[in-house]
Amino acid sequence: MKLSIIVPVFNEENTILEVVKRLLNTKFSKVDREIIIVDDGSTDSTTEKLKKLKSQEIKIIYHKKNSGKGAAVITGINSSKGDYIIIQDADLEYHPKYINNLLEPVLRKNAKVVYGTRLNRMPHLKKEEKKHLFILHYFGNRFLSLITSILYGQWITDMETGYKIFPKKAVEGIKLNAKGFEFEPEITSKLLKQGYKIKEVSISTNPRGYDEGKKLNTLRDGTKALCYLFKYRFVD
Repeated sequence: MKLSIIVPVFNEENTILEVVKRLLNTKFSKVDREIIIVDDGSTDSTTEKLKKLKSQEIKIIYHKKNSGKGAAVITGINSSKGDYIIIQDADLEYHPKYINNLLEPVLRKNAKVVYGTRLNRMPHLKKEEKKHLFILHYFGNRFLSLITSILYGQWITDMETGYKIFPKKAVEGIKLNAKGFEFEPEITSKLLKQGYKIKEVSISTNPRGYDEGKKLNTLRDGTKALCYLFKYRFVD
């Protein structure tokens, strides 16, 4: 099996090389891989750092202008040659070591779509959710996941997780429209509508603060996600 790891990146000069290092150092049993980095019009030194990377496993695609995470992911999917696809954010929130956890059910043929859930737990009020923005983020994600479960008839705890592994053939016959963070509800909606069952495995993350460059806006992007969950349930 071949796994395509798609890395959308925009202005991540402080983390992109470490993310690539972690990916290259992570060993996968019984899996070949390709790493597709999509530089979504970065205006800092990200582009210069990417141009210095030398590895046969890495393919780099450059967008001339910033189009959004969803657009970068779609570019990566269209350029991928793997049997399965997973998205790796370019910050340091998700450690690639957990990709093996998601791969295990696929390799055992127990699942075709696997999500890494961060939220199959109570909020960590002294750790991840100790700041009010992050407790809002926690409950916002749980609410969106509950709505997903109700609308699509399958229980899911973390619809917004960045770690989703799915077969490329699952998206070859559908149109993906997302430009920004609405990619998460769109891909989830369309996978579920095709009849795929989503298996969740627990992972841990190292959430990045807004003062460190976190780009997701809980209220704005959460409202968009809610609208898209309803939209894709009944149209497209």
